[in-house]
Amino acid sequence: MTVQALALITITDRETLSIYRDKAAEALAKHGGSLIAVDPEPLVLEAAGETPDIAALLSFPDLESARAWREDPELAATHALRNKGGKSTIVMLPG
Repeated sequence: MTVQALALITITDRETLSIYRDKAAEALAKHGGSLIAVDPEPLVLEAAGETPDIAALLSFPDLESARAWREDPELAATHALRNKGGKSTIVMLPG
């Protein structure tokens, strides 16, 4: 069953995050993931903490594929770029 993930990023280093964006689609595709939508200026109706600078909706074939994407040792450097470029929270939205 297809699952989505919501990625919320507060930018701390634009240059590094730009390098990450160049690699993100290929990293997602490795495990069947794709980018459904991205908003560089999301409208936040309510926030418990920092308001994200970027919101992205990702899609994966199933929860196992999403976990494999996040835990893939070959993608560790790509994930590290995202985490160096900003503070990110990725929340799964299963079925």
